[in-house]
Amino acid sequence: MKTLLISGFIAATCLISTETFAGGPLTRCGWVSNPTPGNWYLSDGDGDWTLATEGSDEEAVGMDLIGDISAGDYVATNGAHGYACGCMQVRDDPSSMRILEVFSFRQSRISKCARDPNLPSPN
Repeated sequence: MKTLLISGFIAATCLISTETFAGGPLTRCGWVSNPTPGNWYLSDGDGDWTLATEGSDEEAVGMDLIGDISAGDYVATNGAHGYACGCMQVRDDPSSMRILEVFSFRQSRISKCARDPNLPSPN
């Protein structure tokens, strides 16, 4: 009986673990843009993802992990605003094209995104 209970517990734990990781973070790479104050987007091969919009309280959790993209390889397009190339681990909602949570961010050279044939033009 003890063995049966332990086996049941292990099976349940494995099932819970599978569900936890089934919808885990995805890596998305592409153009990270901040065209105007409070507006942040990621454009990758799947489309344009919204991270934050000015005046909305639907900002992705973990936006602070992105940091100051102008400190790295960056293109200014509107005063202090512009775009960069980068990869982030995220949880997203494909039905609304929103990034819900950012787990990590790594900025790359502009040339990396510019050479990627799957990415749209950043302009």
